[in-house]
Amino acid sequence: MKHLLFTLACLLALATPAAARKDKTSRMSGNPILPEFHADPEVMYSEQTGRFYIYSTTDGAAGWGGYYFTCFSSDNLVDWKHEGIILDLGTDQVPWASGNAWAPAIIERKVNGQWKYFFYYSGHYPQSDRKAIGVAVADHPTGPFRDLGHPMLDSRPEGVNHGQQIDVDVFCDPVSGKYYLYWGNGYMAGAELNDDMVSLVPGTTRVLTPKGGSLQTYQYREAPYVFYRNGLYYFMWSVDDTGAANYHVAYGTSSSPLGPIDVAAEPIVLIQQPEKQIYGTAHNSVLQLPGKDEWYIVYHRINPAYLPREKGPGFHRQVCIDKMEFNADGTIHPVIPTNDGVKAIKVKR
Repeated sequence: MKHLLFTLACLLALATPAAARKDKTSRMSGNPILPEFHADPEVMYSEQTGRFYIYSTTDGAAGWGGYYFTCFSSDNLVDWKHEGIILDLGTDQVPWASGNAWAPAIIERKVNGQWKYFFYYSGHYPQSDRKAIGVAVADHPTGPFRDLGHPMLDSRPEGVNHGQQIDVDVFCDPVSGKYYLYWGNGYMAGAELNDDMVSLVPGTTRVLTPKGGSLQTYQYREAPYVFYRNGLYYFMWSVDDTGAANYHVAYGTSSSPLGPIDVAAEPIVLIQQPEKQIYGTAHNSVLQLPGKDEWYIVYHRINPAYLPREKGPGFHRQVCIDKMEFNADGTIHPVIPTNDGVKAIKVKR
């Protein structure tokens, strides 16, 4: 009987996911936090469900050729549940796009008393043979999502003659209650969203690209991300190429959701730690715990086994999470990327 009980206990242990077994002992997430290859993570806390969600580029396909988006959810930032494919650019679910499902953003909003989720992303638009930004809508964080049926944005801002319409971000200004969209590889643009959340207010588009810098400091490449804290609008972006070990996060601040941006005196938020085999730490989103001045940065890094250029480091990336803290003057304290990740948390509702 003892042998039988021991055997059953072993089988149960093997059947329990590794992350869950680890959580019972150390209560740390470890990094990376998602299985396999994912990049460009967007994190969201849902008031409707009381859970955290991560949406990302599905990575590992040569030439950034992924064509669908998946979702993972958690109630503690440690145990992440795969919620399945939520949007597939390889089917008639998204009739206008043929692939290159990249860098999503999502926001939760109540519309006429009902929760709605607006999911923004980029895909390849065969009609123009370039990248465009689309939007899909759902009543739940995991879908089903209904695509608009056509791109909401497929051209560069006036005066911009280079770069791609990718790397979208969406932001609700807690001061005005207005919603804004940001995007751009090679340039940073922002605009106010109409109340329908699927179109831009005419005449509000601004080119916000931070001037100057270098690949060692803050030269803008892509991946704008905006959040608000204590009277300041924080603008974050990625520097260098996504396949470079040096790919990192810089930031600036503004008194307005549409700039201008003042680059921080010490602009680097997150950068590689070669001594820990941590490389290419960028394309981030930010999470504030509900009702608290506690913050996390969710980002991707290059799997070190794929760091050599011939192995495709730019599309072998993995999602990580670390704490993000502020100095007394509101500047962001540099984040040291870890292999430990973060402690499990509990949100009271």
